[in-house]
Amino acid sequence: MNAIAVAPAIGLKRSVDDVTDQPKIIVDRSTSAVSGKPDAIASGADAPKPAYPPAAEQPTQVGPKGLRFDFNDGARVFCPQAEGPWRVRLWDAETGNLLFETQFAGGRVNSSKRYYIRFRIEVLQGDDVIFSHEYNATDRHVLIQLPIGTLGDTVGWFPYVAKFREAHNCRLTCAMAEKLIPLFRDAYPDINFVTHEEIQTDRYYATYSVGLFFDDKNFVYQPCDFRFVGLHRTAGYILGVDPTEVAPRISLADDQRPIAEPYVCIAVQSTTQCKYWNNPNGWRELTGFLTKAGYRVICIDQKPTHGHELVWNHIPNGAEDWTGDRPIQERANLIKHAAFFVGLSSGLAWLAWAVGTPVVMISGFTHPTNEFATPYRVINYHACNSCWNDPAVRFDHKDFFWCPRHKGTPRQFECTRLITVDHVKSVIRTIPGFKL
Repeated sequence: MNAIAVAPAIGLKRSVDDVTDQPKIIVDRSTSAVSGKPDAIASGADAPKPAYPPAAEQPTQVGPKGLRFDFNDGARVFCPQAEGPWRVRLWDAETGNLLFETQFAGGRVNSSKRYYIRFRIEVLQGDDVIFSHEYNATDRHVLIQLPIGTLGDTVGWFPYVAKFREAHNCRLTCAMAEKLIPLFRDAYPDINFVTHEEIQTDRYYATYSVGLFFDDKNFVYQPCDFRFVGLHRTAGYILGVDPTEVAPRISLADDQRPIAEPYVCIAVQSTTQCKYWNNPNGWRELTGFLTKAGYRVICIDQKPTHGHELVWNHIPNGAEDWTGDRPIQERANLIKHAAFFVGLSSGLAWLAWAVGTPVVMISGFTHPTNEFATPYRVINYHACNSCWNDPAVRFDHKDFFWCPRHKGTPRQFECTRLITVDHVKSVIRTIPGFKL
């Protein structure tokens, strides 16, 4: 039974059963992007897979008189059928704002805001307060979900997961891709790591899902647009913790130097052409420059060749081919001992940042505030740039040749095509210890 609003609602919907007012979202920035509402499961062979496992059908926490509540998909309250009407209020305990009030004989109430808010729930019958509960995750089971298939996003977001556990002193479970768990598990023994398939939804007091919500114009899943605050810092806003940038701790099974000679790691591949360094001679000339400086140039992409239709990107001539499906910890250790890393706005760049290796990042489609701070960021402000962080344009992960402002014109991909080799060389020369 749907709840009936008797007072103005500020950002809340009337019932968990009424989901038609929720915006369609897309959680992407990976090759396995998932579209659709996280809590909506379509049917049929072509139905998109939900971005995250749905919350338990019923609220998991038990109150008096058959009441149930939790914070697993926003604030949720269930009231059994009763002769006298229930009155449910949802408050923002931080600000003292009454967000929603409704009266009904029985049913469910669900806030529309799904990011962290310190809610207070009140349930009354007449003037009698039957139940009052203010959010307190201390020593309670909380789940934070990160999408699978996203190395860079996971590395960037995880420090805020750790901040949440410290802020709330909760029994935190973090769900992420299985292959990434070894990077963090030993470094964060106070956090329980699981895959999405291992989640037990009925045990959690609260659940939060971190993602890039492009079409969330009503700010249901995030308090502010990620394009304004940066890819990684958006997790801090979603989880209600200090958004200040912090690199995660990374655990390595083998921390020994893998190559005796001085070497540099490079990563030239990405998931869509706008992310590449589209200077046709860039990587070849840069590899020669690094080799002349006395470094072995190790290419650590997953694929030696990647592209679409008539456009294919290859390992640069002169670089050593260390591509392939190698264990992620092996990749991390290889990067850790490199003199520096040269790459794009990609997951391997985020991994290099996490292990403390100097990162030369070549990117024009993102604004520098989108990624972690590095003194070796390369961007050409004389060319078109930062379309990824422009809320007026919409990234299309299905379009390999996405260029929202200049596609099909001579200016397509000029954001990186006009980044010169000399520009990259001049940035590399500022790295301490580099001599040429």
